[in-house]
Amino acid sequence: MSVIGWIVLGLIAGYLGSKIVNKSGQGVLLDIVLGVVGAIVGGVLFTFFGMSGVTGFNIYSLIVAVIGAVVVLWLYHAVTGRRSV
Repeated sequence: MSVIGWIVLGLIAGYLGSKIVNKSGQGVLLDIVLGVVGAIVGGVLFTFFGMSGVTGFNIYSLIVAVIGAVVVLWLYHAVTGRRSV
């Protein structure tokens, strides 16, 4: 997947993850960063459990990335001490 594809997937996953975790976005840049990191974390988690990780720009990869983004956002809020609104 290209860098642009990772950024777009990260933006979508970060935005959806932010809406799931705390009902508001973190900001465009932080949503992208957390979404891309979430895609990587989701891929690692899914691979650990015997499934394939991010496979390209498709719905399955988006689901993997959103799950990873939720995990990353949960950890981000736990470390920074920010509460969900």
